[in-house]
Amino acid sequence: MKLIPLGDKVIVKPLDAEEKTSGGIFLPDAAREKPRQGRVLSIGDGRQLADGTRAKPEVREGDRVVFGKYSGTEVKLGDDEFLIMSEDEILAILS
Repeated sequence: MKLIPLGDKVIVKPLDAEEKTSGGIFLPDAAREKPRQGRVLSIGDGRQLADGTRAKPEVREGDRVVFGKYSGTEVKLGDDEFLIMSEDEILAILS
């Protein structure tokens, strides 16, 4: 099965949460923070404008992005977890 985003939606693969602190303490799964960074896997056609045309998306496939803690909708396909979010929910592109 394949996820194909529509409109201004973006498919993001969240990066794994840190397993240990900067001091070297290993964190159990329950204590880890939800990841706020991910890699863009797929993008839609872009947001539809008032005149019927589409705005070109600002992110590209492969971009590493930062998003809000509660952004997107979690989707699980097989063993993989993805986030489907609006392009507006992406806060920054890491370069």
